[in-house]
Amino acid sequence: MEAIEFKAKIRNGLIRIPDKFRQRTGETVKVIILSEQKARQTDIIDKLLLNPIKSKQFSPLLREEIYERF
Repeated sequence: MEAIEFKAKIRNGLIRIPDKFRQRTGETVKVIILSEQKARQTDIIDKLLLNPIKSKQFSPLLREEIYERF
């Protein structure tokens, strides 16, 4: 078995083998995908903490109001 390494973009679920490697591959190959990770996906809480929604009608609860709910 021979290892060949190259970077490629996946388009429509297909990975194109560069011309210079095509003759070196057989009819069957073993594929291992090492994905280059993008920046961590943030969830809605992370987004809101970074960019809070501002509202003129908002007023934070007082300590007493918080504990009244329990």
